[in-house]
Amino acid sequence: EVQLVESGGGLVQAGGSLRLSCAASGFTFDDYHIGWFRQAPGKEREGVSCISSSDGSTDSSDSMKGRFTISSDNAQNTVYLQMNSLKPEDTAVYFCAAEHPAVSGFCSLIGAMYNYWGQGTQVTVSS
Repeated sequence: EVQLVESGGGLVQAGGSLRLSCAASGFTFDDYHIGWFRQAPGKEREGVSCISSSDGSTDSSDSMKGRFTISSDNAQNTVYLQMNSLKPEDTAVYFCAAEHPAVSGFCSLIGAMYNYWGQGTQVTVSS
C-alpha cells in the first residue's frame, strides 16, 4: 500500500522558514515524481514544486522560485520542501503527492497527474 506522510508544518512569523517532509512507503523509490501542492481556505489547490526520480530534475511555481527548494533523500524515501522568506499568503494546507509509476520524464505541477496523496500539513504564517 502506497502511503505518503507529510510533517513539519506549523506556525511561523513572516520572514521565517519551515522544512516540510514527505515520507513515502509502499513503492520502489526509483520510478516516481513527487509534487508539493497547497490549498488555502476558499482557494483552489495550486502546485508548489515537484521533483523527478529519473534525473532529480525539479520544477517550481514562479511565485515560489527563489524561496522554496525541493530535494529528495532516496535512502530515506523522503522528499523535502524547504520554505524560506515565508509570507502570510503562504498560509495553506500543504500536500505531497506521488505519480507512480512516472508517466513522463518530467514532473508536473498539475495535481491531476498524481495518483497518491498525503493527508496534508498545515502551514500558518503570521504577519
